[in-house]
Amino acid sequence: MTGNRGTRGARGARGNKGNRGKPKKRRLRLFLVIGVSLVVLATAGAGWVYFRLNGNINTFAADGIARERPKSSAAGQNVLIIGSDARTGGNAKLGGGDKDDVGRSDTAFLLHIYGDGKHAVGVSIPRDSLVDIPACKLPDGSWTHEQTNTMFNAAFSVGQSPKGNPACTQNTIEKMTGMRVDHTVVVDFEGFSAMTSAVGGVKVCVPKDVYEGDLNPNRHSRGEQIFPKGEQTVSGQKALDYVRIRHGIGDGSDIGRIKRQQAFVSSLIKKIKGEGLNPTTLLPLADAATKSLIVDPGLGSADKLLSFAMSLKDIDLHNINFVTVPWRYQGARVAIVQPDADNLWATLRADRTLDGKYAGGKQEDPKKDGKDGGSPSKEQVSGSGVAVAVYNGTTVPGLGARAAGELKDHDFTVTLTDTAKSQAHTGTVVQYGPGAEAHAKTVAGLFPGAQLQQVTAQGVAVVVGKTYAASPETSKGGGDTTSDAPAKVKEKSRSADQDPCADLSYG
Repeated sequence: MTGNRGTRGARGARGNKGNRGKPKKRRLRLFLVIGVSLVVLATAGAGWVYFRLNGNINTFAADGIARERPKSSAAGQNVLIIGSDARTGGNAKLGGGDKDDVGRSDTAFLLHIYGDGKHAVGVSIPRDSLVDIPACKLPDGSWTHEQTNTMFNAAFSVGQSPKGNPACTQNTIEKMTGMRVDHTVVVDFEGFSAMTSAVGGVKVCVPKDVYEGDLNPNRHSRGEQIFPKGEQTVSGQKALDYVRIRHGIGDGSDIGRIKRQQAFVSSLIKKIKGEGLNPTTLLPLADAATKSLIVDPGLGSADKLLSFAMSLKDIDLHNINFVTVPWRYQGARVAIVQPDADNLWATLRADRTLDGKYAGGKQEDPKKDGKDGGSPSKEQVSGSGVAVAVYNGTTVPGLGARAAGELKDHDFTVTLTDTAKSQAHTGTVVQYGPGAEAHAKTVAGLFPGAQLQQVTAQGVAVVVGKTYAASPETSKGGGDTTSDAPAKVKEKSRSADQDPCADLSYG
C-alpha cells in the first residue's frame, strides 16, 4: 500500500513536473489571442471612425475661388472661419427662418497662425463693414461684376444659395487683406450647437440679465429670462443664443456681439486645450463638428482636419489673441479705418505679432560663417546700439515699413519711418552725418548695392529705392508694419486665457 502510494505519488510528481509549463503557455496564448483581438477591434474602430468622419465632411467647389490671388506666405497660414445662419438641414429649428431662405453669414474672422507655430491672431470682420466684393462665381457658372462699398456679409449671399457662397467670402477677404487664405471653414447653427455639447459646455459671462425679448426684439415684450447675470456654462441652443444675442447688452450693436463671440471662442479653446488635444478628446468634437462643416477641398478629409487641429496644440492660450479690424460707424453701417486696417494686414503678412516682433522661422544662410571668402551675409549683421531713420524713396506703399522691419530683425533701433522728399530713387542710399560712417556701413550691410552718402545732418538714415522694392524678400505688399495701428489694436485684444467677464460690451 505504501509502495503503491509512493509510486502514485512519484508519478504524480513527475506528471506535475512534466506539465508545469503548460498552464503558462495556455495563459500566454490566451493573452496573445485577446491582444490580437483588441488590436483588430481597435484598428477596425479607428477605420470606422475615420470613414464616419470622412462621410460627414462637405466641401465647397474650388472653382469659385478667384483666379488671381495673393501669393502664398512662406511663414504662417491663414484660415477663414465663417459662421453661417443657413436654414438648411436641422438649422431652422435652432435659428428660425424658412428652409428655402438665402444663406447668410452671422460672423467671420480671419485666423493667422504664425510661422513659429506658437502664436495666433483672429481678426473679426463686422458683418456690416462696407467693403469691395470682387467678381464671384454664381451657381449657373457665370461670374458677377465687382461690387463696391457693399456690406461684407453680402459676399456670402452672392448667388442666393441656401448654403451660402464661402468662396466669394474668401475672395473678398483676399482682396481686402492682400493675404492668401489657405483654408476656409463654414460652421452653421447645428454644427456650432453640437460642438459645444460635445465638449460638455463652455463657460461664459453675461454682464446683465437677458430676456427673450433681447434675443428677438420682434417679440415686443420682455418674455422669460434666458440668462442670469454672471458666469455660467452653456451648450447647445443656449450657447447659440449667447453668441447671437445683440440687443439688451451694451449699445445693441454687432460690434458688441463680436466682443462676446471672441470671449466665447476663447473659452471654447480653453476648454478643449484643458482636456488635452489628443484623439480621445478630439474625435467626439470632430464627429460633432464635421456633421455640419463646409470646408475648402484642402481640408476635405478626416486626417487633414485632425492634422490641422493637432498643429495648434503648441500655442499657449496667452499667445492666442482676438481683435477686431479697425473700424468706425458710418451711418448705420461700419467703415473700415485706413490706413490702420492696411497696416494691420501688412503686419500679419510679414508674420509679425501685434507688438511688431517677427514670429516666423529664419532660414539658415549657408554662407553666414564667411568661409567662402565673400562678404558677410545679412544674417551676420548686428545693429545693436545703432539708431537709424527710414525713408521710402519710391511710390511703392509700405516699402519703408518693410525696410524698418528688416532693420529691427537685426536689432537696429528705428527712430522714424516716413516718406522721402523725392520718391524717384532707383537705388538705396544710406546717409550719415559727422562721425557716423561706421554705423552707416553696418546699415548698408542689410541693403546690397546701397550707396553711402555723407550729409550734414546728424545720425544715419536709409532711403530705400526701387531696387529694394524689386527684392523678393521685400515684395510682400503695402502697409506700414511699424505704425502704431497694430499696437492700438493689441490694446483692445482678447487673449484666450482672459477672464470671461472682462471687456464684454462695446458702448
